[in-house]
Amino acid sequence: MPSSNFPVTAVQQSRLSRVDFDQLGFGAIFSDHMFSMSYQNGEWINPEIQPYQPIALEPGVSMLHYGQTVFDGYKAFRGVDGEVRIFRPDMNAKRLHDSCRRLCIPIMDAAELSDIMIQATRQLIELDQDWIPRQLGQSLYVRPLIIGTEATLEVRAANSYRFLIMTSPVGSYFTNLGKGVSLRVEDRFTRAASIGGLGAAKTAANYAASLLPGFESKQQGFDQVLWLDGNEHRYVEEVGAMNIFFKIGGKVITPPLGGSILPGVVRNSVLTLLEDWGQPAEERRIAIDEVVQAFRALPGCQHRLPGRGL
Repeated sequence: MPSSNFPVTAVQQSRLSRVDFDQLGFGAIFSDHMFSMSYQNGEWINPEIQPYQPIALEPGVSMLHYGQTVFDGYKAFRGVDGEVRIFRPDMNAKRLHDSCRRLCIPIMDAAELSDIMIQATRQLIELDQDWIPRQLGQSLYVRPLIIGTEATLEVRAANSYRFLIMTSPVGSYFTNLGKGVSLRVEDRFTRAASIGGLGAAKTAANYAASLLPGFESKQQGFDQVLWLDGNEHRYVEEVGAMNIFFKIGGKVITPPLGGSILPGVVRNSVLTLLEDWGQPAEERRIAIDEVVQAFRALPGCQHRLPGRGL
């Protein structure tokens, strides 16, 4: 498919005047336009930009019953010079491509998908540039989504799909970053199987598994869950909304990718920067007991952690 502009149907009246940019929150407000593309009869067709709007789905679509859906997320930032920059969308396109393969979604090759996502994002930003926040810590969040749309109750991959890209002006995901993010170590539930599961795919099932532990964590006063491995509940994997790093003995340590951890774009960026800066870094398994021991060894730190929290 040529990397040219997609057809555009513009909104008749913008909703921008209703937005309070001082109270954005995260993901509750959507910009005026979205990208849409369909998969039918073995090919992806009809790429276009259209007004953000509800989509019609039959109650029997396979996505609603069997969770055949993948998504991703990246951000566009307005710099101090006024220019808008998208953070590494090519890597998000690759991850979305890999997620599609794991969920048996027939996607185009990785390079073509990247071209489509970047071109669609650029057009959306150009159309909705006034939706891009200007305050420090704010950004325009970009959410690609692919869902199975065939109405069938057979347990199999769908034969038709819808590919959407929507944007949302957002503030920080966390409201108390000045105090840091508090984590509760989850040693009962499992987010993803250690071998052969869906942990490396950005799909609804991963997040469905996290909802109850996340809810319980917030009830106990924590911001997020710190997930351990699915076999022994001993080794650190990731946090509910991000990958995690530790600095122990002068070395930065992060759990290795092995199929159960989402390959974060920021994670990759941090490892690249650490190498550029000459900062020793290591990808290896790290037991929660090692983290607790390192914490207790810090000068001035309390010698007892609150329950299973960090």
